[in-house]
Amino acid sequence: MIIGSGPAGFTAAVYTARANLGPLMLGGLEWGGQLQNTTEVENYPGFPDGIQGPEMMDLFRKQAERFGTDIVPCVATKVDFSERPFQIWADEDLYTAHAVIISTGAEYRRLGIAGEAEYSGHGVSYCATCDGFFFRDKEIVVVGGGDTAIEEALFLTRFGKTVTVIHRRDELRASKIMQQRAFDNDKVSFVWDSVVTEAAGVDGKLTHVKVRNLKTEQDSEVPAEGLFIAIGHDPATKLFEGHIDMDPAGYIKVHDGSRTSVEGVFAGGDCVDFTYRQAITAAGMGCMAAIDAERWLEAQSHG
Repeated sequence: MIIGSGPAGFTAAVYTARANLGPLMLGGLEWGGQLQNTTEVENYPGFPDGIQGPEMMDLFRKQAERFGTDIVPCVATKVDFSERPFQIWADEDLYTAHAVIISTGAEYRRLGIAGEAEYSGHGVSYCATCDGFFFRDKEIVVVGGGDTAIEEALFLTRFGKTVTVIHRRDELRASKIMQQRAFDNDKVSFVWDSVVTEAAGVDGKLTHVKVRNLKTEQDSEVPAEGLFIAIGHDPATKLFEGHIDMDPAGYIKVHDGSRTSVEGVFAGGDCVDFTYRQAITAAGMGCMAAIDAERWLEAQSHG
């Protein structure tokens, strides 16, 4: 059983399928992981001209299916790892597995401000590639200072009239090449040392955000018909709380490669990796988990 369908999950699927292990993947309702919400992928080896994130994930999926991976479009809702075979539920449906690979990735982090939930889907978004089209000639605000935030901001310049990046510090955390692209783009401006405190609007549509400067404590308003929140991710691991060991932030602890605290349960990708969080490292960890699972299953059969 593979739980999750990002680069780690699909790579694990390719390896376990080719090893004739009959992998079943619970792919979730929105398969493909974070790359489904990514535009140009330029840093994955083998694609010298770059590739769109959704196109890459479609290739991953086709390769996994080619070797016989059975992909079920449902979400795992409950697990029991206390005995083998392991039990995994998707609502009322029960699945059993001799080994489990967890590759549930991470999910968007919310700001937790007033108006965020109210205007979600009506101006507030977490995915520029999903929603950028709806903000043609609009004033857009992006919150964050890392690579994701700057990539979102640059992508949104294709649609928006203006793109304002609001960051709580006085310098970006994004890579130098991404920073330079943003600084060189006339449509992109910056509000430093500041946080968004509220998303506000009229008649159910976002019109502006309220901003507080952390140094002066002054409040102001920034016009925003679109608010894109790009402040990081949290590991999608709540399902496994109490079943396997995790760190305080919710990332799954592994040892000796991809082994979790439960023998026969393996993990890889962004639900484990809080340092690199790249498609290629996730894929590599999916490979590790598949090989570890294969060797472990073989040892069980000979035991």
